[in-house]
Amino acid sequence: MSATWTSPRFPFRRPPELDRGLSHHRVAIVGAGMVGLTVALDLARHGIATVLLDEDDTVSIGSRAICLAKRTLEIYDRLGLGERLLDKGVTWQVGKVFHGASLAYAFDLLPETGHRMPAFVNLQQYYLEAWLVEACAASGLVDLRWQSRLSALDCAGDHVRLTVETPEGTYALTAEWLLACDGARSTVRAALDLPFVGHVFRDRFLIADVVLKGKVPFPSERWFWFDPPFHPGQSVLLHKQPDRMWRIDFQLGWQADPEEEKRPERVIPRIRAMLGEEIDFDLEWVSVYTFRCHRLERFVHGHIVFLGDAAHQVSPFGARGGNGGVQDADNLAWKLAAVLRGEAPPALIDSYDAERIPAADENILHSTRATDFITPKTEAARAYRDAVLCLARGHDFARRMVNSGRLSAPHRYATTPLSTPDREAWTAGPAPGAPATDAPIEGGWLLNRLGGRPVLLLFGAASDPALPGLAVLRLPAQGVAADRYGARDGSAYLMRPDQHVAARFAAPAPETVEAALARMWGRAPAALRNAA
Repeated sequence: MSATWTSPRFPFRRPPELDRGLSHHRVAIVGAGMVGLTVALDLARHGIATVLLDEDDTVSIGSRAICLAKRTLEIYDRLGLGERLLDKGVTWQVGKVFHGASLAYAFDLLPETGHRMPAFVNLQQYYLEAWLVEACAASGLVDLRWQSRLSALDCAGDHVRLTVETPEGTYALTAEWLLACDGARSTVRAALDLPFVGHVFRDRFLIADVVLKGKVPFPSERWFWFDPPFHPGQSVLLHKQPDRMWRIDFQLGWQADPEEEKRPERVIPRIRAMLGEEIDFDLEWVSVYTFRCHRLERFVHGHIVFLGDAAHQVSPFGARGGNGGVQDADNLAWKLAAVLRGEAPPALIDSYDAERIPAADENILHSTRATDFITPKTEAARAYRDAVLCLARGHDFARRMVNSGRLSAPHRYATTPLSTPDREAWTAGPAPGAPATDAPIEGGWLLNRLGGRPVLLLFGAASDPALPGLAVLRLPAQGVAADRYGARDGSAYLMRPDQHVAARFAAPAPETVEAALARMWGRAPAALRNAA
């Protein structure tokens, strides 16, 4: 029983299919974790109804994905949860790396002011999931079905048939689209017999959630130790969470017995050695994990789309797993909504593969490099790592070589078919495919004004092409926003509904903006797509 959190229990509601037979839905989602709830809420914000199945009756147990990166926070702000995350979560931007008992160096992830969202907010995953459940229910467009386990799956061309087991019987439903958000042990992935491509690393880490009592000697920062005196020869990570909760990760080595290491008799002495005798604590939650850096070969399989851990998995260092899954949802929701509304061709969904597979590969690359640095496999690799850490105390070049987990950053969709390449040279600003950069503007924040729709940013006296379905936001040609976008008087940016850049123009002629908008919706002629 948690001393700081009581898990909600959601009632089973008898589905109509048990009484009326087979039903059809436009979108079915399997897995009501962080990613499944996020994509359901995002679709609801676009006016699309979903049925969401989960075999459990509550949110996640344990803190799990606690580090929410700036881009993820911006996504949740668009979905209406930004204030709750800021109010409850622990905001941080400074990290420190220790070698032995000494500080190797410190870093600041967001030294620049003038952003609504911080570099990171730490929050236990169960809080976020509970708020997402509330938001989904309030939307009126998410049919959330607890204690509903997917037991069989049949693909039939333009739809998918699902068999669902419940406490009151088994029923079937069909859906135009199935979104697999059912995690690392995905039932949907197993049903399609889809293998992962990548690596499983021979090392294990212990996660402990600990409630510290009395005065705590640690600030709201990310602290990482290589070879600390309290856990010699291994690595340790420390993060602060709300409710006086702290996350501590201990490297164990491959030979460690996962079940044995989770026993309190094994965990408590490790924590005591780290904290000392003067700090009292309660052990809240313990888990043991293995590094995995792999993904599906493709994420889109006909009318089934994989998101989050069901599609790709990385090691926890760098906070790339949960953040990557949320950004999967952000990428897919607007596209699927446009297809279902008839505003875009079904081929637009293919761009999810074109954009999110490179994003997953980037996360896997950084995660693999971090794993190799944190857990060197040879004496030569360990000697190199220790030399780099020693040099980092006094030399900037060595600090760039230290890798305790390159922290999550949004991917730029550099090769997407939805972007229009620059025709002019730009010296600053987000390039096509990059996420929008926030900035303070009159009356609030730039990203809040973008929302979840296509928007044309016009700087200064830029002309408005007055295209149907395209909102316009006019900004001054001077100031913070203009500087961050490298904008000149008369220039413009076309922003996608997920707040990534679709195109930018030194002077936005109606025909060029219209062509870029068509391309963004996947309606561009093949010759134009191939030209990129």
